Amino acid sequence: MPSQQPVALVTGGNRGIGLGITEALLAEGYAVAILATREEPTELIARLREQGDVIYVRGSVAELDDHARYVDAALQRWGRIDLLVNNAGVAPSVRADILEAEPESFDRVLGINLRGPYFLTQRVANAMIELRGPVDGLPAEPVGTILNVSSVSATTVSTNRGEYCISKAGVGMATQLWAVRLAPEGILVYEVRPGVIATDMTAGVQARYDEQFANGLAPIARWGTPADVAGAVVQLAAKRMPYSTGDVITVGGGMQIPTL
Repeated sequence: MPSQQPVALVTGGNRGIGLGITEALLAEGYAVAILATREEPTELIARLREQGDVIYVRGSVAELDDHARYVDAALQRWGRIDLLVNNAGVAPSVRADILEAEPESFDRVLGINLRGPYFLTQRVANAMIELRGPVDGLPAEPVGTILNVSSVSATTVSTNRGEYCISKAGVGMATQLWAVRLAPEGILVYEVRPGVIATDMTAGVQARYDEQFANGLAPIARWGTPADVAGAVVQLAAKRMPYSTGDVITVGGGMQIPTL
């Protein structure tokens, strides 16, 4: 028998923005399956299990074989998947001017940030459709949700990390592609674009962004938090906008607003 509680897959759900999303979904009554590359953080997982049902699968979103293990683990445990959050992502190991950037860095970042989520979405969407079973026409209500966590870098240029910007721009197009393809299947697809969020990925450039916030980077002049991003994820996962899909929600303090 499938679980009575909704089930979410959160890639990179053990740290940073992903951990904030995991905690928020557990608070909303979800069971959560985490995919991450690090050895299982036993103390963290024990703490999360005090909040709800959690499994941890060690693997990389860049590896398609790991996708199969991940999805199968969730289905074997709970018999259902209601939500996929494509959150895992990396920045370039070295911020290099695009005149000097190495192809190895490009391949690594695109493999993790774009190719991996694209094909994980394919696998999860097919699982959702199979679990839904045959229907005559459009399903009466949404049967699943897929959320892509991208970045304001999808549209904001940083010439010292071009591969990151391109990967996130690609996620934006992937969101639209999947939204169109999956709408007839009853699956909603959205993109969440964080701005400057306080995580270990941004810790090394804190002084730079502190200065930019002081100089008007965003109308809400502070760093974002993982909880800020998680709040948007929870709202979109709730299926309260069943006639909306392919939309982008920016969580960046308004920094996407052009100003003079």
